[in-house]
Amino acid sequence: MTNVVIRFCGDSGDGMQLTGTLFSNLSAILGNEISSFPDFPAEIRAPQGTLGGVSALQINVGSEKVYTPGDKADVLVAMNPAALKVNARNIKPHGVLLFDTDSFNEQDLQKAMYKTDNPFTELGLSETIQLVPIAFSALTKASLADSSMDNKSILRCKNMFALGVVCWLFDRPLEKAIHFLGNKFAKKPELLKANTKVITDGYNYASNLHLNINQFVVAQSQELPHGSYTSIAGNKAAAFGLIAAAEKAGKKLFLGSYPITPATDIMQELAARKDVGVMVVQAEDEISGVCLAIGASFGGDLAVTSTSGPGLSLKSEAIGLAVMAELPLVVIDVQRGGPSTGMPTKTEQTDLQQALYGRSGECPCVVIAASTPDNCFDYAYQAAKIALENMTPVIMLSDTYLANGTSLWKLPKLSELPEIQPQSVPQELKNHYNPALRDPQTCIRYGAFAGMEGYEHRNMGLERDNQTGAISTNPQNHAQMVANRQNKVNQIANKIPQLEIQGDANADVVLVGWGSTEGHLKAAQQELHKQGKSVALVHFNYIQPLPSNTYKVLTKFKNIVVCELNSGQFANYLRNYLYEHSQGNLPQVCQYNKVEGQPFTVGEIVDFINSKF
Repeated sequence: MTNVVIRFCGDSGDGMQLTGTLFSNLSAILGNEISSFPDFPAEIRAPQGTLGGVSALQINVGSEKVYTPGDKADVLVAMNPAALKVNARNIKPHGVLLFDTDSFNEQDLQKAMYKTDNPFTELGLSETIQLVPIAFSALTKASLADSSMDNKSILRCKNMFALGVVCWLFDRPLEKAIHFLGNKFAKKPELLKANTKVITDGYNYASNLHLNINQFVVAQSQELPHGSYTSIAGNKAAAFGLIAAAEKAGKKLFLGSYPITPATDIMQELAARKDVGVMVVQAEDEISGVCLAIGASFGGDLAVTSTSGPGLSLKSEAIGLAVMAELPLVVIDVQRGGPSTGMPTKTEQTDLQQALYGRSGECPCVVIAASTPDNCFDYAYQAAKIALENMTPVIMLSDTYLANGTSLWKLPKLSELPEIQPQSVPQELKNHYNPALRDPQTCIRYGAFAGMEGYEHRNMGLERDNQTGAISTNPQNHAQMVANRQNKVNQIANKIPQLEIQGDANADVVLVGWGSTEGHLKAAQQELHKQGKSVALVHFNYIQPLPSNTYKVLTKFKNIVVCELNSGQFANYLRNYLYEHSQGNLPQVCQYNKVEGQPFTVGEIVDFINSKF
């Protein structure tokens, strides 16, 4: 097959995320294209066997480019009845269902709120799905019968038995999977020995029985450029991008942050990298985290703070300070379902207006958005580059889908990354420097930092005089300073990539998206093309400012369809932009929105376009 989708699901304690991640990494190492998406509950641990405690991870493995984790699974692995009930809608009509027969008993069926004693008939699966019953629990107990582990610890290994079966099913070499286990349990030799035996027994069980289903063979991708590849999640990629940017800029990297789902992994990843000089402070709250970062920026470091939507709200006043003081700062916002605590483990794109406007006064920030787990590296790097070179805060938007999902990543070489040239202060200003002095062409403030002899100065959140840097409440001066700060952001449009049209540039309809919807929109555009419908695609990663050719590109099309995981925030932003730049008749901007805590499916987008145009 050119691609195949597998979904692992079970209780939060069944290790489905680990199982899926190992299979994802294994496929990446073997040269397959991959895209994965974890879907887990917000509860720390719901009652075992209940619908609220189901956790899942879906992976799309391909020999050609894959843009999404797939709409539905070819293979569903269900560890209990609750997992099956929650995920039954996610399996293809003639897919394969592997399930743990030991958990499909009367008690577990009652916990999962089934009305009959036949869950497959009740869910409408019996006549269309290839059912593969396997006693995962009993077989795992038999595998580890001679070990010294207790029964509870033994049962925790059943996910590895399932992974062994799946490795046989997908023709994955077992020794590679065992290698990953060695890395995972390097400091726990007893667990490594047990999991290695169980995964081997699972593989042999499937091989010896020649399970009454076909194996799935996905060839190595031939489209990949030469290089080293791995599977990477968005949060980890963002952390690596920041490390690379600090190295390239000749700066120390400082993160002031506070734990919040789903952004915490960025802090944890950076905290582990003292070996490359990363400094991390876990502050007592969100406000302290960003203020620490602003202090580090004043001291000359590459300063970063990471958060999610509720934390971005709390950081807004301090971000305003960074705008007024014109200090470089990177703010990474990993969006989640809101408002308030909302659905902290689910994905949305609902912080866009907050990122654009959520501060007091005329307070412009650069806003950019990553679109795949792997390019979180690139946009974290770009956020740092823009901040340091333009003396401005930059908000990088990610979301739960990108943060926890994985994709194939080609390891970059530092020498091939764009140069970063932090803003510096001219030598001739030594001994008569003030923080209002700026480049007359770009409006960028000259950057002098604490400790630079001869450049001592006072920086603050009060308005300052355009010439002297002293406190000023003069009306005309305030208007000039507001214009300076806005112009500094506006001119960045000349430094970012131009907008590109994908697909038919002469189509009447163009799909428009931003951030994490790119893969689904690209796959939908290609599917519509196969169906004979002429549709183009334009995707935005740079949002404030927009690319300089945005008006020219969008007004080529009669119908603009903005697809986003909110109620229309980017659509309204584009309408205002087009109106402000209007040179005649404006195209129709219509919306396709989803606010369910889940990413789009390709089928949803295709059906919408076919129904409207």
